[in-house]
Amino acid sequence: MKAMVLAAGRGERMRPLTDREPKPLLRVGGKRLIEYHLERLAKGGFRDVVINTAWLGDMIESALGNGERYGLSITYSHERPEALETGGGIFRALPLLGSAPFLIVNGDVWTDIDLGALHRAPPRNALAHLVLVPNPPQHPRGDFRLEDGFVAEGEGVRHTYSGVGIYTPEFFDGSSPGKFPLLPLLKRAIAQRALSGELHEGRWYDIGTIERLRALDAQLSNPA
Repeated sequence: MKAMVLAAGRGERMRPLTDREPKPLLRVGGKRLIEYHLERLAKGGFRDVVINTAWLGDMIESALGNGERYGLSITYSHERPEALETGGGIFRALPLLGSAPFLIVNGDVWTDIDLGALHRAPPRNALAHLVLVPNPPQHPRGDFRLEDGFVAEGEGVRHTYSGVGIYTPEFFDGSSPGKFPLLPLLKRAIAQRALSGELHEGRWYDIGTIERLRALDAQLSNPA
């Protein structure tokens, strides 16, 4: 099973830090943000990893190389001249990901989700399987509900999509090359009752602002 780390975002809210360095290479706890993902992927039994890049993408490839130092084999999917958003970026990388289900990890988050436990196909013949988390302060309404193991919309107890999930290539059937978001495809799968999910109640941080980056850095640098 292959994995893909999404690392093509511009990181507008992280400027000026991201004017000179891509967001995945920013350091927290003395380590690059993306390196935490790579180490967890290797620990979880993954070997082949695709990383998509756009803004300052050459710096990411230069820093990480072929992945050998992490026990991985890294292939890059460069999006130029501009990032293709989440849906378009994954769709572009499908030839590199192959015909089997694959794991997606958002490079903008830090988490202790057990990636090894996700080294499997989506359950119940679903097209994809999402890991949801309790809503963070900056996103109190959340994204989706969980209903008997399936992801659902509507009112009730809602959770936030962690940016980690298992996808099948068939999830992207009907898509065309170019720039497009992931959300419409998630909604289509929900309507088909083909999107399963689970709730992770451990640690998860969306590194969306400089303040949140510094808060996480403080936590990781001075663990209790």
